[in-house]
Amino acid sequence: MDTHIVRVHPEADRLPREDQLAWKIASMAADQVPVDADVRDMVINRIIDNAAVAMASVNRTPVVTARDQALAHPRNGGATVFGVSSTTRVSAEWAAWANGVAVRELDFHDTFLAADYSHPGDNIPPILAVAQQTGRSGSDLIAAITTAYEVQVNLVRGICLHKHRIDHVAHLGPSAAAGIGALLDLPTEVIYQAVNHALHVTTATRQSRKGEISSWKAFAPAHAGKLAIEAVDRAMRGETAPAPIYEGEDSVIAWMLDGPDAAYDVMLPAKGKPKRAILETFTKQHSAEYQSQALIDLAVKLRPKIIERTGGDWGRVTGIRLLTSHHTHNVIGTGANDPQKLDPTASRETLDHSIMYILAVALQDEGWHHVASYLPERAAQPDTVALWRKIETEEAPIWTERYHSTDSEEKAFGGELIVTFDDGSTLSESITVADAHPLGARPFGRDQYIEKFQTLTADTVSHEERDRFLRTVLSLDTLPADELSGLNVEATAVELVRGKGGLF
Repeated sequence: MDTHIVRVHPEADRLPREDQLAWKIASMAADQVPVDADVRDMVINRIIDNAAVAMASVNRTPVVTARDQALAHPRNGGATVFGVSSTTRVSAEWAAWANGVAVRELDFHDTFLAADYSHPGDNIPPILAVAQQTGRSGSDLIAAITTAYEVQVNLVRGICLHKHRIDHVAHLGPSAAAGIGALLDLPTEVIYQAVNHALHVTTATRQSRKGEISSWKAFAPAHAGKLAIEAVDRAMRGETAPAPIYEGEDSVIAWMLDGPDAAYDVMLPAKGKPKRAILETFTKQHSAEYQSQALIDLAVKLRPKIIERTGGDWGRVTGIRLLTSHHTHNVIGTGANDPQKLDPTASRETLDHSIMYILAVALQDEGWHHVASYLPERAAQPDTVALWRKIETEEAPIWTERYHSTDSEEKAFGGELIVTFDDGSTLSESITVADAHPLGARPFGRDQYIEKFQTLTADTVSHEERDRFLRTVLSLDTLPADELSGLNVEATAVELVRGKGGLF
């Protein structure tokens, strides 16, 4: 890996474009190197994962809205939309929009956490849509997705957006643009312009993930993917973009991040080296914010011990304290200072970002369900509300240090739960990573991805359609261009809902 020092340069000391981060990203994207077998297999896993969570959310309101908008933009030879017959095609940017919302809605696909947060699987919908519309092969798609993951993971590792309340999709715009550039085998110059423009138009505040969280949380990455496609289109037509977008005097770093005196280290593979960052990412077993994954597993393990102490009377639990990382405490814990995170009438998106609620339900139900755990009547259950409000989080330096560790054996996303009972006794136990994590108790492999797909699509997709999709995706590396539409999944076991009318 090459380390690139990224800092602001005033116009009087203008940085040559070959030394700019956007050019380095574009050069890496244009470097067509063979894809390692284990990386190829993981790309297939993540396509299966995306299809699973997309079809599980196919009739949820944001997904219906995005799908209706996409279907208003038909195009012969365009791209497919999850749930709809593959014979129906729409413009690639609108397919990316609809499919991106479907993938993101349940907060149930892959993640990478480092200096910042990300869901790298958000890169797949825009790249797949462009691949379908432009007649690329399965092997082209694999290489492109590999490139996008490489860019996003290394941006997330090197540049923190959250500290400045910038939404994490600002790393997604450049990664998707780079992935599409690799897919189309575009020159470095063209990819460079697209990366600059994609970052410029996808930088927004994190208010979308603060307080009463709205449905925009599902739309935000789809919007970034759609804008990335449009940025590539403009660049292909010869249009230029704001530059240097990272290092300029009025750039993102200068005014939105650490300022003109800042310096960031961003690593990227050297020329000719394989792109393997996807192997550092991990998916979810539970439909909740990633920092809750290990803690749900811990709650399930602790529940029998608590029942043994209390006889099933949750009123005998007088307090629960979670010692965890800075990020977990301040984003989904009591450190966020969001009263909505303790409100039983809060939106699903807000409950998904409340570790207090998640722990209360997981302890009582001995598990987590992507629908039932978020139902209004579940959130309003009196003994749940009482338990929920007894839970507090606290940052512990050791957990923050492990969260930011670059050593995969040391890196952790968990914490320690300390339960106090009415007789003054306590029960404590800790967990470092989720069971499904590559270093967890039950790491996800191909069988688990397929099982997740079969489970989540059981109510929306027929057995025959599920089998057809799996046959197609498992042969992705040899799939010809005219068969990429087979990566779509049709809702053959449920009627698709139509939403309210709009402008389109």
